[in-house]
Amino acid sequence: MGAPDVSELQTFEHDVLVIGAGGAGLRAAIEASGRGMNTGLVCKSLLGKAHTVMAEGGMAAALGFTDARDNWKVHFRDTMRGGKFLNQWRMAELHAKEAPQRVKELEEWGAVFDRTDKGLIHQRNFGGHRYPRLAHVGDRTGLELIRTLQDHGVHQGIQVHMECTVLDLLKDGDRVVGALGYWRETGRFVLFKAKAVVLASGGVGKAWRVTSNSWEYTGDGLAMAYLAGAELMDLEFTQFHPTGMVWPPSVRGTLVTEGVRGDGGILKNSEGKRFMFGYIPERFAAETADTEEEANRWLKGDKAARRPPELLTRDVVARAINREVKDGRGSPHGGVFLDIASRLPAEQIKRKLPSMYHQFKELAEVDITTDPMEVGPTLHYHMGGIKVDHDSQMTTVPGLFAAGECAAGLHGANRLGGNSLSDLIVFGKRAGEYASEYAKENGAGKVNDDQVVACLRRATDFLNREEGPNPFVVQENLQAIMNDHVGIIREGAELSAGLEKLAEWKQEAEKAKAHSASQYNAGWHTALDLRNLAIAAESITRAALMREESRGAHTRSDFEGEQEEWGKYNIFVWRGDDGEMKIERRERPEPPKGLKEIGYAKIEDLESGKVGADVE
Repeated sequence: MGAPDVSELQTFEHDVLVIGAGGAGLRAAIEASGRGMNTGLVCKSLLGKAHTVMAEGGMAAALGFTDARDNWKVHFRDTMRGGKFLNQWRMAELHAKEAPQRVKELEEWGAVFDRTDKGLIHQRNFGGHRYPRLAHVGDRTGLELIRTLQDHGVHQGIQVHMECTVLDLLKDGDRVVGALGYWRETGRFVLFKAKAVVLASGGVGKAWRVTSNSWEYTGDGLAMAYLAGAELMDLEFTQFHPTGMVWPPSVRGTLVTEGVRGDGGILKNSEGKRFMFGYIPERFAAETADTEEEANRWLKGDKAARRPPELLTRDVVARAINREVKDGRGSPHGGVFLDIASRLPAEQIKRKLPSMYHQFKELAEVDITTDPMEVGPTLHYHMGGIKVDHDSQMTTVPGLFAAGECAAGLHGANRLGGNSLSDLIVFGKRAGEYASEYAKENGAGKVNDDQVVACLRRATDFLNREEGPNPFVVQENLQAIMNDHVGIIREGAELSAGLEKLAEWKQEAEKAKAHSASQYNAGWHTALDLRNLAIAAESITRAALMREESRGAHTRSDFEGEQEEWGKYNIFVWRGDDGEMKIERRERPEPPKGLKEIGYAKIEDLESGKVGADVE
């Protein structure tokens, strides 16, 4: 198969092109279209099949409906503490302030949230959140978010390009002016011209063997931004969700929502012991509990403590489960037990957790109203990603914006559950807004034909070579490397060995052979994903090796505990002029005095108004 002439390519022209149709992409497209922009929305799969639907438990917003004491300052404080203060302060502030408005907007657009007795949006407890804060729709919140955005967006005049994979961004000088993609069904290439481009392409979970992520999550946006000259940051922080299914093997890694624990579920080991009481960080208990008395209750294992230790932050719970399994106290299939059956009546479980009930009934033949679930950590989310301006979401490349999981900054070293969905709508809206402003101020750039031809040749090389390794096997080999060398617990020598193996693997990936023609060719699709996976895997591993401490979701067995010095730095990755990957740590700017005081305040001082009263 030869590369077609550029002038013969199917071409679409948009003011704003959004790549990715999850919550962030849809919200960005709605905002851009609502501002009069000719808006295109590209999705790798079918519209509605975004990974956002996997976010089941709820979206975090300080509405104060279930507990009137909640407000944006407490949410901001929780987010900063959960992220171990590596979060970008301004992004955490914007998120906490604007999330309630965005959630109410969804309600106005038709989202059907669960309700309190007073008819207000019901909010549930989640790990790391001081108050019940997650607005939810049973355990299907992400699905309802996507449904609402799609139903609202369909009337906005957005042009949707489904089952289309974007291969590369195109530039005119320093500025991004479009993208080249191909239709997954036919293999035909397609050219998109745009005044501004928004990346909302999600994460990179398919670089690991056990993951809650679906096949689309191959680091496309991260890699394309890197190649276009954008900076990446915080890549070492990869979140392993504590509770994924571990049995049967065909569904290993499938997410078990934190809502199970938020609604009272408890974790037990093979000895029947509720083990999380043994893993409460003493400092965390002192900072998080309502009173010193409650902190002591936690540390002593008193089950009467108001906030269960199962709702500690995800990094703490995931490491605890990992330790129980390694010490021989795991379940028969290499996990631990999550018990909701002894905590709630059967009908209440079915009503509050319908997806989980059906998921285990159909996939594992387990009735969660009578029996415990077997769960274990699964690679779930990437806190790191593309560096963006805090307010506008523009990357370090003019005309290129990013929002959602592929963008970095909000979550720091560890994301709190529920902050992802509100992240999508807060910063998706901002990305669409500022991309529209950029498009208004800048005319259409000129697409460089040589760039397009180079991309076409790279894509067709997999089809034209006579022989080469099977791309499916190549991807599995990468997953084995990342699983063995860049897992939950990391060590310097293992990371260094992983980098050496990745260098060898990269040579294998570049030689992959996709058999048959481009139509309906899953092998070709996988071969084309390998470059993006390679960039993401190498950058994550290099950043993990550089950060010589344990903080949040990044745990080094050879550098235990948080180091004060490292709390001053973020790690950045970019492509040098020589084409090689560059990496360095940079000192973080000091936050505004008022925000810093709120972030580090004792909860009683914040709630009494002793701290933060002068911050709007």
